[in-house]
Amino acid sequence: MSIVQQLRQLKDSLKSSDRMPVVFLGHGSPMNAIEDNEYSRSWSALGSALPHPQAILVVSAHWMTRGSTLVDISRMPKTIHDFYGFPDELFAQQYPAPGAPDVAKEVVSLLASHHAEGDDTWGLDHGAWSVLKFLYPGADVPVFQLSIDMTKDLPHHLEIGQALKELRNRGVLILGSGNVVHNLRTMRWGGKPYDWAEEFDDLFADRLQMRDHATLSDRQGLGNLLKMAHPSLDHYLPALTIAGASDKDDHLLFMNDSIDIGSVSMRSFVYY
Repeated sequence: MSIVQQLRQLKDSLKSSDRMPVVFLGHGSPMNAIEDNEYSRSWSALGSALPHPQAILVVSAHWMTRGSTLVDISRMPKTIHDFYGFPDELFAQQYPAPGAPDVAKEVVSLLASHHAEGDDTWGLDHGAWSVLKFLYPGADVPVFQLSIDMTKDLPHHLEIGQALKELRNRGVLILGSGNVVHNLRTMRWGGKPYDWAEEFDDLFADRLQMRDHATLSDRQGLGNLLKMAHPSLDHYLPALTIAGASDKDDHLLFMNDSIDIGSVSMRSFVYY
């Protein structure tokens, strides 16, 4: 079945459900935000299949905190251009969606045991707006971000997803943005994917399909393969949170299962 057929099936399935899906998108290079390519086109197609949520909670690889989980409670989150060396066109991008302070404050309470705190100094970093502009180009859905606590080990981020799961019944789309493999130290433009990148990507997809979250959150068991795939874990953790927000009865749809620049997996997935 082609991805177009799968997205049609997804759209038909969601019409008969009041429960929101959960989505993880491999966002890759910031340039995807202004280029017409296979990734940006797939995000637009996915946006056409997704329902119109009451709010969107984004877990982005680019909001990292230490010792706490922050929740953006601002009314009008600013567009953050957290990169350098790119064209002016990219820095001119804006995503003027309103915030969702009431829902965000509820999330602070929901994650009280995970040391959650409200924050009004962040906004929408490029992990959020670079994909949201394709999913919901009208910027008419309230959006807020949740940080990733880099001091916590992998199971913690699964637990965050499990705690957020109930939001799906309240019209909140939970969106993770990162990459299943992300090693910029070894990138090669136009180059063949590294064997270790394909190995980790395949392992992740296989274990995700089997709902084997224990393996995916076992840092010691994943060993050197995880270290090669993620010299820093920031782009991996949002994928674990999205896995944690899924249910055993959910259907799993993969998108963009390719390796870019040799060492960045663009694999994306939707639970519905």
